Amino acid sequence: MRIRLLPLVALALCACGPASEAPAAPDGSSPPVETRPANAPDQKPDFTGQTRAPGQALGVAYTVETVVGGLDHPWGLAFLPDGTRLITERAGRLRVLGADGKLSTPVAGLPAVDASGQGGLLDVAIDPNFASNGLIYWTYAQAGDGGNGTAVARGKLVSGPSPRVEGVQVIWSQTPKLNSSLHFGGRLVFARDGKLFVTTGDRSILEGRMQAQRLDGGLGKVIRINADGSIPSDNPHVGKAGAKPEIWSAGHRNLQAAALDPSGRLWTVEHGAKGGDELNRPEPGKDYGWPTATYGEEYSGKPIGDGTTAKAGMEQPVYYWDPVIAPSGMAFYQADLFPAWKGSLLVGALRGQHVARLTLKGDKVIGEERLFEDVGLRIRDVRVGPDGAVYLLTDEDDGKLLRVVPKP
Repeated sequence: MRIRLLPLVALALCACGPASEAPAAPDGSSPPVETRPANAPDQKPDFTGQTRAPGQALGVAYTVETVVGGLDHPWGLAFLPDGTRLITERAGRLRVLGADGKLSTPVAGLPAVDASGQGGLLDVAIDPNFASNGLIYWTYAQAGDGGNGTAVARGKLVSGPSPRVEGVQVIWSQTPKLNSSLHFGGRLVFARDGKLFVTTGDRSILEGRMQAQRLDGGLGKVIRINADGSIPSDNPHVGKAGAKPEIWSAGHRNLQAAALDPSGRLWTVEHGAKGGDELNRPEPGKDYGWPTATYGEEYSGKPIGDGTTAKAGMEQPVYYWDPVIAPSGMAFYQADLFPAWKGSLLVGALRGQHVARLTLKGDKVIGEERLFEDVGLRIRDVRVGPDGAVYLLTDEDDGKLLRVVPKP
C-alpha cells in the first residue's frame, strides 16, 4: 500500500545549518559533547568508551516542521499503513491523526487509565498483521489491588468520524501493584518473530526498587509475551519455580525506550537516578544490575547501595550518561533521507531537550552528537517514518508532533 505523507500544519520550527566539528583532542579524537562534571566523579567506566564517547558532529542540515500541536503530554506514536498516525496522550486519550492532518476525537473503548504523575496512557503499537486483523496494542497505568502498575491491552481499531476499539483484551498486567505514580516503563516492541517485548519500571519507591532483580514479579523487567498474552515456550524462566515465565531480563530501573537494531536484536535505554542513564542490549535471563550495581548516585547525593558499579553475574551497560539526559524513546535510523545518519541510534532526551545520535561500531558506542537542541523541548518519543523523516513527540502541556527533514 502506498504511504501518503501528512500535510504540515505549521512550517519550520527551525532550520539548522551544518554543525561545526569540535576541536580535536590531543589524541586526534573530538572531546565528548558532555561537558558537565559527573555526579559521581570517582566512579570509573568498566571499559573505554562506556561513557562520554568522542563528540561527532556530522554537519547535517535539517528543518524541523510541526505536523500537529495542542497535544496533552503525548507519549507514543505509531504509523498505520494508510498514512495515518496513532498518538497517545498521557491523560488517557488515544488520537488518530489523519492523512489530511486532522486530529480525531479520542478513540472510544479503552479500559480505565490511572492517569497520575508519570502514569497514564503510554505507548502504542500496531500488530505485525494489522492489514488483516486491525489490532493495535497499548500500555497504560492500571489500578488494582494494592495500587497500580503497567498493563498491556489490545483491540481492533475501527476508523471513522468517531474511532473506537472493539474486542478489547488486557493481555498482561504487572504484579505486584504498588502505590506509586512513578516509573511505569511502558515501551512496546514487536520482534521479527511476532513476539512482543514490554518494558517496565521499578515504580521508584524502595519496595519496588528491591524487586527489580527478583524473578517473582514484573517490576524493573523486560517482559516477552506472545501477541495474545500467552507465554513463549522458549522464554528463559519458563518452568522455574518462583519465577515469572514472562520475564526476559531483570535488574532495570525505568525503561522508557526500546527498539530493534537492523539485525533484529532488542536494545533499551533506561533512566538512572542522579546519573546512570543506561543503554543496554537485553539478553534472555540476564541481570542488568539495578539497584545492586549501577552508575550515578541517589538524588540526595549519597551512594546507591554501597556504590558498586560492577558485580559478577551482572551485566554492564553498553553506554551510560552521568549527568543524566532523562532518555525516552529511541529508534535506529536505517532510511535513505539522511544518508549520514544511516546506522545511527537516535535517543530522545527529556531533561536534555535533545536527541542523542550515537554512532555504533559493533555493540560499542564510538561517537555522540546532540541534535535538535535548538527546538528547546522535552523529547518523549523518537520514530523513523515510512517517508524516512525523523518524527518527535514533545512532552509538554502543548505537546507537538514534529517532523525532521533535510534542509532544502
